[in-house]
Amino acid sequence: MSEPAAILANDTAAIELTPLDRKSNRGRNALFSVVLSLAVIATVFHELSRLDIHHVLGMIPVSPGFWIVFAAAYFVTPASEWVIFRRLWTIPPAGILALLRKKVYNELLLGYLGEAYFYTWARRRVSLDAAPFGAVKDVAILSAMAGNGVTVLLLVVMLPMIGSTQLGLDAHMLTLSLGVILMISVAATIWRRRVFTLPRAELSMIMQVHLARIGLSTVLSALLWHIVLPDVPLSWWLYLATLRQLVSRLPLVPNKDLLFAGVAVVALGHERDIGALMALMAGLILAAHLVLGSLLAINDLANPEKPA
Repeated sequence: MSEPAAILANDTAAIELTPLDRKSNRGRNALFSVVLSLAVIATVFHELSRLDIHHVLGMIPVSPGFWIVFAAAYFVTPASEWVIFRRLWTIPPAGILALLRKKVYNELLLGYLGEAYFYTWARRRVSLDAAPFGAVKDVAILSAMAGNGVTVLLLVVMLPMIGSTQLGLDAHMLTLSLGVILMISVAATIWRRRVFTLPRAELSMIMQVHLARIGLSTVLSALLWHIVLPDVPLSWWLYLATLRQLVSRLPLVPNKDLLFAGVAVVALGHERDIGALMALMAGLILAAHLVLGSLLAINDLANPEKPA
């Protein structure tokens, strides 16, 4: 063998190519899922110690219609996200379980931790030409922007009414909150080419689904309250559900739930009933998080993902 050929043969033998395949991360992904499951179980026990279970059980309605509407209100967010990612990635029906885990992790553990989990799930389970981080990021940002847009519209419509009534809302603080929301939305719009990854058509589809989800959630909340307190007209509950959407998105208003409860009491005048209703809904939503989180965590621990 000639000297150049020998040198080339030695260099070729020294080169080792390591495939950057997604399966190499299976062990770390499995560990990540186990840690999240254990964290959920620990949070469930912690929250159960603080939850007055007997009080919540005593307020549970027996109407089947209430539970149907409650289930629809609880699942509307993961269902809407499934529609989005079904359009983007053609995810399987089992993807709804991953989106339920995402909801539980965000609500029980830490905000946007669910997005991190769903990102790792998508890399393992969905066949994509590119990393799914950009799509997960865009969906999360557009969700916030849709909420901000609805809030701005509600503020513009309701600010004169709020400022002229005794609902306990500071019009000056509402104006400052409107300014903050507008600045965030305008900044995201100006730098949208740097912020967003997906094409404009897909961004438009995502925004439409988010807006439909917000509207449906508002109507379902009003219907739930009307079932519990049927003496109050549904139109009033729709008004208060809209106002709740407004209050929940304001960045500079502290104690949003307490403020909304006070607004409802002032508007309807049923202090005891409104307080019981808000306690009921808060307790049922937390109980739903705890039950669903426990079932998902136990299933993950009983059937862990095997590392490659």
